[in-house]
Amino acid sequence: MMTMTALPRSRPLVRADLEAMPDDGHRYELIDGVLIVTPAPALEHQRVVGRLHLLLSAATAPGIEVILAPFAVALADDTELQPDLIVARTADFTPRELPGPPLLAIEVLSPSTRRIDLTLKRDRLEAAGCPAYWCVDPVAMALTAWELEDERYVQVAHVAGTEVFEATRPFPVTVRPADLKR
Repeated sequence: MMTMTALPRSRPLVRADLEAMPDDGHRYELIDGVLIVTPAPALEHQRVVGRLHLLLSAATAPGIEVILAPFAVALADDTELQPDLIVARTADFTPRELPGPPLLAIEVLSPSTRRIDLTLKRDRLEAAGCPAYWCVDPVAMALTAWELEDERYVQVAHVAGTEVFEATRPFPVTVRPADLKR
């Protein structure tokens, strides 16, 4: 039996409205009061996310954690994101969310999320002051990385296949997109 969720129609949504969302395998996020609903990710997407998690977790500095989605990143009362991976200081987490931008947010692009990840989420994380944002394309096996400079994202890397990205933020780690597919 399908449960219908009634959402307010006379105002933009806020984070408290997300509590009414069903536990149905979809990911519910808010960007500036607009509800973004995406389906559960595909197998290849999850493989890439899992390999990135292992790689980053092995390289983290003390006091920093790598967390898998779904986990709330609260940027404002009308904005809650759930990047595929977040890297943040352990002390900054609460049991339910990360209140504020992470040190690094990573999205693995899917056909249903590509445009949102490359525009809306990127812009919102930039405005919130997230120091680094990466997008991984599992089809092209490419990674694009941006870092905040003077409050604006600047692309610092675009690597594909066996090319190497020597990341320095939030800690040193070497990423080779081809290794994320094996």
